[in-house]
Parts: sequence; C-alpha cells; structure tokens
Amino acid sequence: MSGKAEVIALIQARGGSKGVPGKNIRPLAGFPLLAWSVAACKLARTIERTILSTDDAAIAEVGREYGAETPFMRPSELATDTATDFPVIKHAIEWLRDNEGFIPTYIVQIRPTSPLRDPAVMDEAVARLKASPEATGLRSVFEMPESAWKTYETTNGYLTPLGAKDGDTEALNKPRQAFPSTYFAQGYVDVVRSRVVLEQGRTYGNRILGFITPECGEVDCEEDFRKLDFFKEDFGKTVYEYLKENFPAKT
Repeated sequence: MSGKAEVIALIQARGGSKGVPGKNIRPLAGFPLLAWSVAACKLARTIERTILSTDDAAIAEVGREYGAETPFMRPSELATDTATDFPVIKHAIEWLRDNEGFIPTYIVQIRPTSPLRDPAVMDEAVARLKASPEATGLRSVFEMPESAWKTYETTNGYLTPLGAKDGDTEALNKPRQAFPSTYFAQGYVDVVRSRVVLEQGRTYGNRILGFITPECGEVDCEEDFRKLDFFKEDFGKTVYEYLKENFPAKT
C-alpha cells in the first residue's frame, strides 16, 4: 500500500542488537517479535499506513510478510547503538516528502521491543493528540510504583535524598502517598507531529501530553521473551488472536 496519509505508523527496528542478537525477528509465542507491532498497527483504525524503518534486509523481509511497507532502507549512520529517535523519524518524513510528495500530519512511533499492545489504545492516543491542538506531541507513560521523589542519589558513597529539602533523609521515610506521583515513559505508543520535527527540530516539542497506558514490558534480555510470553493473553490478546488466525506460527 502507498499513497498520502494523515496518520502513519513508523516502526523502528534496526539490525544491530547486541543484548539479544536478532531480537526483532526472534519468535515470541510462535511469531517474530516484529510481527506483533506490525499486526497492532494494521488493526488500529486510525493508522492508514504502516512503514518499517530498518537497515537490515532480513528484518525488512519479515516486516513485509506481516504487512508492513519498506519503501526505503534506513541509512547505516542512523542504525548505530547511539542513534536517537529524532533523526530516524526526520529521515522517514523527508523521504515521504521528497519521494511521494506529501508529509503525514502524525507519526505513530512504534518500538517492536514493546510488543503487547491493544490497537484500541493506540487509536485513543491518536485521538487524544488530535483533540489537543496546543500539544506538540504525546508520550505513553505508566505510573511508577514508588515516586521518583522517594529515591536517592549517591555522593562519595553517601545517600542523598532526591525529594528531600536540605538533604533531610528523614523526609523520605514518609508514606508514598505524601509524594507526588511520577511516571516512566515506555514504548507502548508515542505520537509525533511532523511539523514539530521539521520546524522545531524536536521529536515531541515542549508541550507533551502524558498518555497513561498499562505497563507493556520490554525486551532487553533473553528472560524478557519468557516473561512476555506468559502475559500475552492478558495484554496482547487481540494481536495474538489476529496473528494465529492469519499467519502460520514459527518456532
């Protein structure tokens, strides 16, 4: 599929993972890890095109098998361990502008390493940003079980309370309800405005909507595959059922 679209999903999947080699196409519950993200994007009603940004031919082939487009290959300099999201997103937007003659209004940024998503939640995220013209972007977050203000730094081996005035260590002994809630960004779904990327040179801008989602887990090590397999029916059931119905499982 190709053509102009207001909302495009951009799945980032480089080939050089060191923690878990080849993790983007390693099987999770019988399907490549990447397939879970592609399927979620295909099931989301608001996403008109699903584009895969990768530098790896094998990843590109798997992406196409499950329904993603690979209109370009990501330049190698944007696929290093130190590459950030911004130049990858900017490259995709500029490629579409220069080669297909349009700029999508919204980029739904998807990371394959967080595979257990509900497509309806992704649609809600897009709708939330569309309804908030003052917001420059949207990031999915989950509430931390303990407030970040109830944590420490270390200075020369000694603990320094992060959320206590004048270094009063007793202040951190208060119950967690005494501290403001804090949130951790995760890879469930982020939504970016193309104009912010091109005009401001920023990924999300400085007025970022916080979109609270369930904790979706992340693949950083071998053990994470086993953990996510256990939770697939709880958090990724819609996508799992779609994959089982439409594609042969691979082990």
